[in-house]
Formats: sequence, C-alpha cells, structure tokens
Amino acid sequence: MRALQLLGDRKLELSEIDNPPAPGEGEVQIRTKAVALNHIDVWGWRGMAFAKRKMPVVVGAEAAGEIAAVGAGVTGFKVGDPVVPYGAMTCGHCKYCKEGKDNLCENVNGLMGFHVDGFARDLYNIPARLAIKVPAGIKMTDAACAPLTFATVEHMLFDNAKLLPGETMLVHAGGSGIGSAAIRIGKAMGVTIITTVGDDEKAAKAKALGADHVINYKTDRFEGAVRKITGKKGVDVVFEHTGAETWQGSLLSMRKGGRLVTCGATSGPTTTMNLMQLFQQQYKIFGSFGFTIQNIKSSLEKMAKGILPVIDSELDLANFSEGLERLEKRRVFGKIVVRF
Repeated sequence: MRALQLLGDRKLELSEIDNPPAPGEGEVQIRTKAVALNHIDVWGWRGMAFAKRKMPVVVGAEAAGEIAAVGAGVTGFKVGDPVVPYGAMTCGHCKYCKEGKDNLCENVNGLMGFHVDGFARDLYNIPARLAIKVPAGIKMTDAACAPLTFATVEHMLFDNAKLLPGETMLVHAGGSGIGSAAIRIGKAMGVTIITTVGDDEKAAKAKALGADHVINYKTDRFEGAVRKITGKKGVDVVFEHTGAETWQGSLLSMRKGGRLVTCGATSGPTTTMNLMQLFQQQYKIFGSFGFTIQNIKSSLEKMAKGILPVIDSELDLANFSEGLERLEKRRVFGKIVVRF
C-alpha cells in the first residue's frame, strides 16, 4: 500500500509498504480517504522531536476514512462506515481516560503522524474505541477537519473558555484552520467576532466568512483597534494561539474579568507578564492542549448541521509537501486537505 513517510528534515517520500495485518481483537481497520494538514505536520517536517521518534515515520495527524475490516469483539461498526480517528494513542484505562478526559491520558504513547506512524497511508489499524462515526451527508474532506481542527476549537471555547451567546470574542489569525473554524462556530451561536489577519485579501475573506470586525495586524495595533471597537471595555474572550508576539496585546484587549484561552505559540513560546495586571483585572487564562473524543463528536454534530470548515484547497497525495510549504509561509485561508 501507499504510505507517505518522513525520512528526515523536510524529506518526504511516497513509498510502498506492506499492508497491515487483519485487525486484532478490539480493533478496526480504516481506509484513508482524506488527510487535513496542520501546523503539527509542519513542525514534524521541519525536524522537531526527531530524538523522540524512530524514522521513517508515516505523516498525517488528522484524517477521515471508512471501515475496511472489523476485528473480533468489535460492535457498532461495519465495513463501509465513514469514521474519523482520534490521533493520540491513549491507554483507555487510566483515571482520565475513564472520565472521558482523553487529552489528559497518563500513559499516552505518542501522537500519530508526529511520534508514531500517522494517517497518510492507505490502511491502518487502531483500537475501535478511538474511531468515531461520521454522520451521514458529511463529505470526507470536511470530516477530515473534525478530529483535530474543529475538536481543538470545541475544547478551547466550551470546555475551557465557556463561551456564551451574545459575548464578544477576539480570534487571532482568522485565516488559519482553527481561526476560521472559531469564527464560524462563534458566529453560529451569536457571538460578536473581532479577528486579526495579515493582509487585505485575508481581511476580505474573513469579513465574508462572518467576522464582524477585521483588523490587519500589520498596519494597525490590534489591541488599540479592539479597545476602540468595544468602547474601551475589551472583549469577553480572546482565542489565542499565536504566542509571544500577540500575548501582551491580547491581555490589553480583554475586559475586566475576561478569559483568554491559548493552544499554541507559533510566534514564540516565551513572554513576560505583569502580575498586578493579572490579578487587578481578574483575568482568567486557560492553557488548552488537545481535545477529547466527545469534542470530536460535538464537532461532527456541528458539521451535520451545516457549520463546515473553510477549505482553502484540496491536493493530491503527491503534493503533500506543497501544502506544508504553503502552511509554513501562511499562504492559506482555512484548511488544506489531501485526497486519497
């Protein structure tokens, strides 16, 4: 079967490898139909965490497919069912797994596509508990954006920030995969959206997507614009994932008692913070990593109701590197999806 393997720093090779064995007890075998690209793919491609994994490694951290075979003891799945996989090899038996807090698993065995073989291959076996059915009517290219992109947003906005209808939210990098998803999900529930983008073309697209206010952070200080838009009150929630470059401005954009939720640091992982500002303004700051299986189910339910991901482009497997290069250079609005 085909498998796209990372051999080293920026070295991808489309190879033929052996088919997986028949699924074992409690496992399902999935045939890949689409893989969605993410910054974690870029990080791996650029060489992060090489010391923690054995090369070559099959890439692809987010995907959708269909059941190709069912192992002994598995119920609830049949051949042909559309599914998405949970991308972390959780243990399934620790305290957190049993509580449905999959992203806090105490014995996780790596992220697929980063530490261990991922989804950019024709077939793979996973525990059936890590497969989630896709509701009828959702395209595979859309479903492929649920088990990481939409699920990350779900965990950030609802498990952590507790976003409510009628609130105002600042979404950084509205043209990114999770940024565009946050705009769509927020607008669907009646949230006023302020978003930042890096150029006028993305500004027009973000406005068309439903953002109420769009700020080009390269020409305007976004924190000043946010204070002006909100009548100096600030926003209820900041959706932060860009890191050091925007951190101080994000704090200044919040109202008293506001919530900031962050899941990334693409502009740098280190910053300083005024502790008096933190406690005097009574900010609430949430670190958000990963997501739960329930977040994926909730994401698919939203897609079934018509809240779909923004697809920038669809590529063939042979053009996977092209997609990574565009993502790295931020020449994308929404998601890049690779068809199988």
